[in-house]
Amino acid sequence: MSWKREDPIKPDELHIGCLNCSTAQLEADLGTTICVGFGMAFITKDGEQIYDGERDLSVGNEPKSLNHFEDMAKADPDHDWRFVRHGPMHGETFQRHDDGKWICIESNRGFA
Repeated sequence: MSWKREDPIKPDELHIGCLNCSTAQLEADLGTTICVGFGMAFITKDGEQIYDGERDLSVGNEPKSLNHFEDMAKADPDHDWRFVRHGPMHGETFQRHDDGKWICIESNRGFA
């Protein structure tokens, strides 16, 4: 493995944001859409952004799901794959650790 597996955050480090409608999670669901609507959401491979879900949304395309990138990562696993979302009430960075496992390695309060 040529990349560094980051430690998962602890459950009490996950910033929830809104108690009624938060999408914050410790492990990303593969059905998650790479988009927050107001903010940014993207996929990186070895630190290089390879997909911007907000851009797809802004031009009228349906943003891709994490499952799409899981398939890509499964075919090319020896890389540091990350899913980053940054919304107004919370944000997370997920790193792909194993097949189908995108684990939260960073949580923040968002930008609002």
